[in-house]
Parts: sequence; C-alpha cells; structure tokens
Amino acid sequence: MLRHFQLSSLLLTLLFCFFSSLVWAQSAQQIEQFKKLPKAQQEQLARQYGIDLSSLEGLSSSTSFIKNDTKNNENYSSNKTFDEFGNPIVDDNKNDKTRLNNDAEQELKLYGSDLFTRSVSSFTPTSGVPVPANYLIAPGDELVIQLFGKENEKYNLEVAQDGNIVVPRLGPIAVATKSFAEAKSFLSEQIKKQIIGVEVSVTMGELSTIRVFVMGESLNPGAYNVSSLSTITHTLVVSGGVSDIASLRNIQLKRAGQLITTLDIYDLLNNGDSTNDVLLRSGDVIFIPTIKRSVSVDGQVRRPAIYELKNEDKLSDVINLAGGKLPQGYESTISIQRFVNGARVQITAKLDSLDTKIMDGDSISVPEVSAFLSDSVTLIGAVARPGDYQWKAGIRINDIIVDVQKDLLEFADLSYVLILREINRSRDIEILQTNFLDESDSDKVSNVALQPNDKIVVFSKNENEALIDTTLTDMAFSQTQLVKKEKEQWRKRIDEKLFWKSIGVSDEKIDPILSENETYALQNQPIVQLSDLEKKQIIEFKDHGFFSRKRLLVPILEKLNQQARMGSPLQILEIAGEVKVPGIYPLTKNASIKDVIVAAGGFTESTYMKKSEITRSEINSNGVAQISHISFSPSDIWQASSEELALKSKDRINVFTTPSWQQELKVTVKGEVEFPGEYSIRRGETLGDLIERVGFLTKYGDADAAVFTRETLKKQEKENLQKLAGELRKQIAAVSLRKQSGAGRIVSYDEAKKLLKDLTDVEAVGRLVIDFEGILAGSKKDDVILQDGDILYVPGKSQSVNVIGEVYVPTSHMFTAGIMLGDYVSKSGGYRSSADRERTYVIRANGSVFVPDDGGSFWFSSHKNEQLGIKPGDTIVVPLDSDNVDNMTLWANATQIIYQLAVAVAAIGSL
Repeated sequence: MLRHFQLSSLLLTLLFCFFSSLVWAQSAQQIEQFKKLPKAQQEQLARQYGIDLSSLEGLSSSTSFIKNDTKNNENYSSNKTFDEFGNPIVDDNKNDKTRLNNDAEQELKLYGSDLFTRSVSSFTPTSGVPVPANYLIAPGDELVIQLFGKENEKYNLEVAQDGNIVVPRLGPIAVATKSFAEAKSFLSEQIKKQIIGVEVSVTMGELSTIRVFVMGESLNPGAYNVSSLSTITHTLVVSGGVSDIASLRNIQLKRAGQLITTLDIYDLLNNGDSTNDVLLRSGDVIFIPTIKRSVSVDGQVRRPAIYELKNEDKLSDVINLAGGKLPQGYESTISIQRFVNGARVQITAKLDSLDTKIMDGDSISVPEVSAFLSDSVTLIGAVARPGDYQWKAGIRINDIIVDVQKDLLEFADLSYVLILREINRSRDIEILQTNFLDESDSDKVSNVALQPNDKIVVFSKNENEALIDTTLTDMAFSQTQLVKKEKEQWRKRIDEKLFWKSIGVSDEKIDPILSENETYALQNQPIVQLSDLEKKQIIEFKDHGFFSRKRLLVPILEKLNQQARMGSPLQILEIAGEVKVPGIYPLTKNASIKDVIVAAGGFTESTYMKKSEITRSEINSNGVAQISHISFSPSDIWQASSEELALKSKDRINVFTTPSWQQELKVTVKGEVEFPGEYSIRRGETLGDLIERVGFLTKYGDADAAVFTRETLKKQEKENLQKLAGELRKQIAAVSLRKQSGAGRIVSYDEAKKLLKDLTDVEAVGRLVIDFEGILAGSKKDDVILQDGDILYVPGKSQSVNVIGEVYVPTSHMFTAGIMLGDYVSKSGGYRSSADRERTYVIRANGSVFVPDDGGSFWFSSHKNEQLGIKPGDTIVVPLDSDNVDNMTLWANATQIIYQLAVAVAAIGSL
C-alpha cells in the first residue's frame, strides 16, 4: 500500500512538472526514478491517472527504453494484476482459452513477416561479440595491442579518418580497408621487426558505427546508424520490419549502385542458411521489392500461412514449403481456389499429381481425413479397456476379450453381449447376440468371427440407472471419463430440480428422470457429508449404473428405428411380465425365445413355467393388419430338443405370473407393544390378526393415540399437497397480494412465501384414522385389512394438551381434568386478532377431528360429557381467519392441513 502511494505521488509530481515551466530542473531526478519502474507498472500508473506516457516531455528516453526492452508492447486492462516486479500475472486456463479462440479466428499471415516485427530502435550488438576474420577495418574502429615478453605494454588505438593508427615507437601504420585477419598479421609482423624480444596480441576494441539505408517495402524506410558488425537481417529488425506486400525472397543489398547480393529469408527460416546475410558497409542500401507471386495454404499442413513463390510451380512444392502435410491431412482431394478471367473457380487435385500447376493468388486447403476408423473393432460398456482395437482377417471375439476375469468389469453380464455389424453402404446394422456363459458350442456362440467396424457391447448386471440422452459412441469411455463427461450435464438438471422445488412445483411432473435419479446429485457432495445409505447409493450408482441395458440400448434402438423402411421391418421386440429386465430389445439375427429371455436377465421366481404367449401383428394377404397370439411353455425352451419358434419384427412376449403368487408382504409395528418390529403377512390378514402376533400393548401404551400409516395414502396425500400449493399460488396471484376494496389486510409476500414453503416442505404421512381401541376389543367392523408397507405406531401415554395456530404462544400444557378449552387457549396467551374463534377445533390423539358446538356453553362452562371434553394428547387448533386475508379461503385450508400433518409427525417422532 505504501509503495503504491509513493508511486502515485511520483506520477502526480511528474504531471505537475509537465504543466509548470518553473520546475524542470527539479524533475530530472524524479523522471529517472520513474524510468526505473517496470514497464507494466509505468503503464498501469499512467492509465490510472488518464495520462499518455508519450505526452510527458522528458520521458522520451524512458519510452525508448521501454521499446528497446520489450519485443511486443502490450496494453493491459484496468483489472489486470501484476507481481512485485511489475510483470502481468497470467491465468493459464484463461490464456489457453484465449489462445484457442485466437487460433480459430486468426487470419493467415505472410510467412516470415513477423520475423522483423519490433519497434524502431538504435539497438547495437552486445559488446564482446567475436569479430569475424573477414571484417574490414574502418575509421572509428579501435584496435587493442598487447605486448608481452621483453616488454609489457597495452595500447588502445583508434583508427583515424585517414585510415591510420599511431603505434608508439613505430609511428603511423595504415590499417583501413584491411580485413581484421590481415591487420592482425600485419601489425604483429611490423611490431616484432621494430621491437626485439616481444610477442604481440591484436584484438578488436570498440567498433565503429556505420550509416545504411533501408528502402522499398519497409515499415519505416530511411537511414539508420548501426554497428559495423550489422548484417541485413539485423538492420531489418532495427528498422521495424517490412510491410505486408514486401518480398522476403528477393531482398537486395546494393553498394555504390551495384547489386552485391540477394537474400532469401526462406533460406534462413527453413534451412538455417545465412550465407547471403552479409556484413554491411557504410553507405549500403537494403532494398525490399514488392512481392510478385504468392499463394495461401491452409488446413491440415504444419505451417498454414501465405507463402511467396520463387521457383515453386507444383502443388507438392508449395505443400513442402508449408512444412508438409499433417498425418491427418487427406491428400487425394486438396482444394485449390483460383481466379480465372475475373471469376473464382474450384480445382480439386491430388498431392502427387504432376500436372497440377500453381498460380499466383491460389488458395490451397488440405482437408482432414474422415473420422471414420477403418479396419477397427470397438469395445463398449462394462469392459476394463474400452475403445478401438485393430481388426485383422480371422480375428474372433475371444481375441479381443481373452479373459473375462481380466478384460471385463466384475459386474459385467456375461450372458448378454451384442455385436453390432454394418451390412451395407448405408451403414445399416444387424445385431448378433452372444453368451460367454454358454460353452455348448464355443465356435458358434461365444467366439464369433469379427468383421471390420464391428462394435462389441457388454452390459452391466445392474439396471438401477435411468435413461438419459446419449449416443453409443459416447459410451466408449472408462467409468472415470464418463463421470467427468456427464457431471456438468447433470449439475444443470439438479439446479433445475431445486428451482422447481423452491417455487413449490413437483419435479416429478416436470422431469421424471430427476425424481428417479436423485442419487446422481449426491456425487457432487464430499463423501464425508453423506450418510451411510447415501454412500452406498452413490458407490453402487458409479460402479454399476453406467452400462445398464436402459442406457446402452437407447442408441442401438434409435439406430434400428432410423433404418426401418418399406421392405426392411423394424428389428425390435418387447418382452413383459416375469423377467428381471422387461422392456424393448433389438431383434438379433436368428434370435430365439431363449435368447430374448436371456437378454431380459432371465425369469423371475414368480414365472409361470407352463404357459406364456407371444402377441404378433402381421399383414395378411388382404393387406390388413392381423393380431395373433401364440402360446409356448417357458419350461420347454430350455430343452435342447425343443423346436424353436422364429421371432419376428415387433413381437411382444408376455411371461405370465404363477397364479395366486404374491411377493412377500411386510408391515411394521413400532412403539409400546410387546414385540415391535417388521412382520411378514399373508394376503387378507387384518390388523387384529397382527396384534395377536405382536402381543398386546404395554402398560405405557396409549391405544387411543395409535397412528396407522399406509404408503398409498402417503402418495395420495403428497399429490393433494401439490395440488393445494398450486391452487394457493393461483389465488395469491389473483388478489395480486394487494388489499382489495376495503376487504381485510394485505397479504405480505413473506407470509405467502412462507406458507407455500411450508406446503412444499411438509412431509406427507399417509395416516389412516382407525378405532384402535375397537380393534383391540375385537370389533370386526373396525378392523383394517393390511397392505404391504403399512406401519402401526403406538406411542406412550401423553399428559399434555397442545395449543397451536393463531395464539400468541403456541405451546403444550399439562392436562388437568375439568379444565376447559378456553382455559388452555388463555394459557397460550389468548387469541390473536387474526384468529377465527368460531372455527377452533380439536385434533384427537387418534387423528380424528372434533369441532365444538357453536353455543357458548363449550367455551365458558365445564363439560360433563367426557367424550366431548379435552383429553390428554389432544391438540387445540386455532385457525387463521381467512376473511382477514383478502377472502383467501384456501389459506385456512392450507394451514389446517399443515397443522394436522404436524400433529401426526409429532406423534410418530415421539417414538
């Protein structure tokens, strides 16, 4: 912070100096301090105060310094961050994305044009660079002569304008126009003749500066002072580069009007050949002519760009100039667009075509080969190493899946494996079914000979994963890859689920897949935050659900549906009834009923093995669809000698259930009974029968407060809550949350939102109000026939009376015999102004509702009738006066339902 303040103060001082002529002498030190700042920090401070650096007098040297020190001057946005050295901090991920976008949108550039791109500079080579032997000595050069032996002396001698150096004790010696090697030898020889007994070392010191000219298609043509060691390329860099119409293959060096050499930059770029990049002399002229012939090369080549042509006339020459074709480039249909007589024409050529000539202005594009893999076999599904494998003549499925223990996942279904085979140029498929568990005919069944482009699909034994949009190719990945691939897709679905829940709409009606797959949402949570059940669900989901029949068969069935047409019927069938995985399946080649049963996971234990049937729809000779039913015995299809019935398109196999078969029915008893727990029941068994098995109530049990719940009622209750929430939402919208003409108070948004949230969050119980005391007494008319999933809760005896609703302090009170209803309300602070006193009611412990008389005797006198009085465990509900909320009658209905469910949940929760 302090450093930023100091830098800001420095810039402000410089700005003040800019506008005041009285302080120029004082600002020199401050300007030097500003010059020492990193370039990025100078620009950041200048942008912060809205000042152009180039407008600050006295900072020209600073800006020159910036240009000399940086290859590419960049402008950074105001939110760019920098490190302590003033360098921009690069976001690698963002940089990668930006680079990809730029690559996609970048236009082709002239190859080699950016080699010299930089700001105009008087840059000179770093001192200490070895001087070549052929370097010509010129006035201004410095020679360093070292004597050692009999005498030890060192002389730094500058070549005078007359070309001589003055050597002590020897006098003037002419060295100009000599090469460095010649001057070195000549001086050594002369000194040794004059001074006996010494050895001589001659080296170059400071070099002279020469003046050269850059003309033609230079971005900044003119005269430049450069080092005498400068070459053509160095001078082009110093001049800032060439224009976009400059020839890079015919750069000319002229001396005294004579052409000395021609430089082809492509020799330097492509071959590293700098033979013609010669040293310059003072007065030399570098002339850059305009480009004559050029073509653009794009697509699958190593260096897409615009190329200048010199001696390249054939297509192969130009492709080689672009670095050659990439392996994925398709050389048989190279596109050439050419201008002929003012019109663009299309030419398609092969790379090796000798008669394909290239002309100026051609646009060449090398296409990519097809993504289709030839001579391959694809392994998909519950396999250890999914993907593509090489096909060879004679290869069989056992050559791909050698060991089912090592090559397949542990939950792979060995009994049902499909092979998808293309049968024509339209890429229609037929499907073969194989079974790794059937060893009766290994050459025919489990070791199928493969053909090119076959796809082998291995399924999982588990079918707990719902259908989602996918393609068959998308499944040729490992589990980890699939999790990553679909995680983002499912995150959007979960967000949508939470949205509908927040506004009180059932997500089951919006998207049933979401409701069936809440397990998938769990994988976005850290495993430490999940319950044991959730951990088990998510592990099972990740391990087993990806390669289920429901998922993998979707693209296969879709493909069969697309290829069906007149004369080629739809190759699917359906199996329903007592099989493990009923549904629609591909009709495989030469499929039998046994094959379909295996595909569906086999029979269940409730299958009626004596009879099942096939329903078939066929067109008769009169062109009319005719339905027929064909019976068969499931037990006979497993017999090897049985005659197999050929299956046809759209057959429907119905596997019957054994008569009078029932799944195991279970009910649960909790609370104050002698033997609580889960019990299996038979069809038609009653609650009274169950009580005889579980034992009677303990001495603490309260029969009158028993709660009986049923799953079907729970579902119905949930639907009613959703319907009520929808109606309430419409009613709130109808009154527009505004006070109508003199009617009641305004419904606040918070109140409406809270009630809607209560309705959507409240847990459906599915309570059935029963006369449990009557059942215990043996009353047949009060007895209940049990259903699977029923639960009986017998709570302990209660000593309290609850008061809820529109009272000031909703709470519970100890039951006192003889206390009136009004007294309990008074104990809770009395009625609120929004209470509907006349509709106050009592929810008995058994779930029944008792509404008191309209007369005043109930409120202010003691009840002698015990049946009508307040009992332990009762709940007094004071409802909201709907007249006070813009005549919203549903408001009272909603609150009443919430109160009743809350009482039931509280009774269950107390166990």
